[in-house]
Amino acid sequence: MSDIALFDHNLISPEVQAALPPNHTIRALRSGDYERGFLQVLEVLTEVGNHTKEEWLERFDYIKRHNHEYFTIVITDDVKDRVVAAGTVFVERKFVHKNGLVGHIEDIAVDASQQGKKLGLRIIHALMHIGAKRGCYKVILDCSAKNIPFYEKCGFTQKEYEMAWYVPVKKASL
Repeated sequence: MSDIALFDHNLISPEVQAALPPNHTIRALRSGDYERGFLQVLEVLTEVGNHTKEEWLERFDYIKRHNHEYFTIVITDDVKDRVVAAGTVFVERKFVHKNGLVGHIEDIAVDASQQGKKLGLRIIHALMHIGAKRGCYKVILDCSAKNIPFYEKCGFTQKEYEMAWYVPVKKASL
């Protein structure tokens, strides 16, 4: 199977690519990124789980079929051929703002060995660029209080509050 990109490269910001450190590339997630450590990068955020290659490809194929809504990008270390940063923007279709579009940024992750190189900032700017190119009237994200200063540096302003409800996990009966 060839290394298939999630979406067309014309949505990637050339300005962001130019601002990356040498031997780093920003691009759409590819089907071969399972082997390049994409899931391991996400582990800096939360539990990821043990995906088989088949499970990975099943999810990748679903997102690829919906690539007008889901845009996952990565930064690679080209010398090591490894994913070192990642993020996603998905586009919500609204009735408000005359059927407007809203970009939601999720799952910003930078490998611990690559932190301090402004890769998180580059991922955010690239996702904002994608949101703008897709016609979003705004791009939003949720973050912890400690990350507010970082996102303000990226151009975001604090607005309102996040709420969450987690579905209770059912315990197995004995």
